[in-house]
Amino acid sequence: MSAAVVLALYTIVAAIWLPRPGWVASWADRAPRLAIVLWQAAGVSVVASAVLAALAFAVPADMVGHGLAGLFEVCAAMLNDGSGLSAAGVAVLLVAGAVPARVACCGAVVLLRAGMERREHAALLALLGRRDAGLDAIVIDHEERLAYCVPGRRAQAVITTGALRTLAPEQVAAVLEHERAHLRGRHHLALAGAEALARAFPGVPLFERGRTEIARLIELLADDVAARRHPRAQLAAALVRLATGRAPAATLGAGGETALTRVRRMLNPEAPLARRERVAGLLTVAMLLAGPATVALVPGFSSFLAHHCHSLLTL
Repeated sequence: MSAAVVLALYTIVAAIWLPRPGWVASWADRAPRLAIVLWQAAGVSVVASAVLAALAFAVPADMVGHGLAGLFEVCAAMLNDGSGLSAAGVAVLLVAGAVPARVACCGAVVLLRAGMERREHAALLALLGRRDAGLDAIVIDHEERLAYCVPGRRAQAVITTGALRTLAPEQVAAVLEHERAHLRGRHHLALAGAEALARAFPGVPLFERGRTEIARLIELLADDVAARRHPRAQLAAALVRLATGRAPAATLGAGGETALTRVRRMLNPEAPLARRERVAGLLTVAMLLAGPATVALVPGFSSFLAHHCHSLLTL
């Protein structure tokens, strides 16, 4: 029962406390990849702790004391005739199943809807666009200055003639590298995961903030990848000219609302995280992922050891 209480309290506190402004924001811009992983780990940790809290409440620790065979035997009896399960136990088991089921359902809806929108847009590009082998991108005739990518099986970078007329060749190369970084990194999957959690549990601060931050951080990450091959000044100039452009739904665009803040970051880069800071971040990720499972397993493991030690001493 104590493990269930600890996990339930952690679920509530983490969902409210972790998204506070100072948790990741102080260093996230210096290591966007690590910050994305940290937000993802926090979301998984909260969902896992909610499920494990319900399981720890429904399955007493002494059931594990006789080993896995005994645990499976008791679980089979519960499923067959409900013996050993109170009404509250049944309720929490339903919660334990409903939480991951809702996340999976919302994730499927997000992926299916985005996939449908991308297929429709790809069909439109096939009609209106033309492939430029030199740019390795689809060019469409449009006055709006846009550069974006369409993820998925037929992933492709897209740029408009309005952008080509405005940008210098070096700037075009830099912004298309930004889009290819999105495609290579499969950033749309990170966005889909964050969107699924926010839709599954609307109003939860951690998931709402995580969705916003991950969307921002993947743009910073793509900027950093592009800046390894092209001058920062060229990428910054391209972002200024593309700032007003709005990419179509279910695509990832170089412009948008965050473009001007990213320009400042490109022109005034901060020092990357030191090695010890990165190690601390990775340890935090490990704690977030392993913590709930550890708390849930400790009582059962202690009961298991106590039972078998007692059996050995009485031989």
